[in-house]
Amino acid sequence: MQYFSLSTNVNQLRIGNDSTKNIGNEIGKFVVSTMEIPWEITKGKLGQSPEKVINVTSVELSWIENQINDLPDFDTIVGIGGGMAIDVAKYISWKLDKRLVSIPTILSVDAFTTPAAGIRNNHDVQYLGTATPDPLIIDYNILRTAPKELNIAGIGDLFSIHTASFDWTYANSKGKSEYPYSDLAIDGGKKILEFIYNNIGNIKENNNNGLRAIVEAYISLNTICLPLDHFRIEEGSEHYLFYELEERLKRPFIHGNIIGLGIYLLSRLQNNDPKLITEIMNDSGLVYHPFSMNIKKNDLIDSLLNLKNFVKSKDTLWYTVIDDSHIDLEWINENISGLKFD
Repeated sequence: MQYFSLSTNVNQLRIGNDSTKNIGNEIGKFVVSTMEIPWEITKGKLGQSPEKVINVTSVELSWIENQINDLPDFDTIVGIGGGMAIDVAKYISWKLDKRLVSIPTILSVDAFTTPAAGIRNNHDVQYLGTATPDPLIIDYNILRTAPKELNIAGIGDLFSIHTASFDWTYANSKGKSEYPYSDLAIDGGKKILEFIYNNIGNIKENNNNGLRAIVEAYISLNTICLPLDHFRIEEGSEHYLFYELEERLKRPFIHGNIIGLGIYLLSRLQNNDPKLITEIMNDSGLVYHPFSMNIKKNDLIDSLLNLKNFVKSKDTLWYTVIDDSHIDLEWINENISGLKFD
């Protein structure tokens, strides 16, 4: 699979064992956006000390702006960690026009390859700005320090092509697509899914080939979506369930896992090969059952009952199967029966 082209969001990719080594010697004065565990893993590898370390505890816009107000003079913002730390780094890079270096320590979300920063404004999801990693550093030795379930979670945002592409095709058939429909993009998404299916064994083993496969798939997704100026083939109804649960429960989730739950349920609402995608998720080792995320049955039921109203209340969410569906208790009880709760 081609994973690097002029259409991607990555200026430079460094991938391999110990590819982080001494990056601090190349980037001038730098500030780090990270969390406690990722920083402990990486701080001895950078070669230089940062001007400041931002310990990320929130992606609320007001919190990030407060951090910006306290920053010293610097040249580069380095995002080290998962989605929250890298999204904060992307926002700072965009807001202050600073160089961005991204060093993911887990692959549970695609934030390390996408240009916009996924932030929250009073718990409402917003994607702001554009930032380009230069370089994006994929260090196998760092990634393998994470529990392999967190790296496997990275395929949640790739499996979502299954449901999101269906939603875009559905919206187009109803004359409700927000963008010109692209058969080429849909076909490209199918090829990414096929590539991931063919690498399930390596991904599940968390070996170098599996880690690289996730990265290649994400960057290939960018080569499709960035020229279109949207990620319609990758974000749809499965993400909207995540947004509703996050707003309802007011706490973060491991992104790929909660997206897996959305794929499980919304593929059933779509009648879109739910058994096939569930079997593939099971084979991959993706964790998506509610008990693993401390989601209570009543909370999930309430979220599903409210899902259509939630979507209708957000004018930024794209048209999906949710808009025309009737989700009642009978449907919910039938379709959550295969899920595991505590």
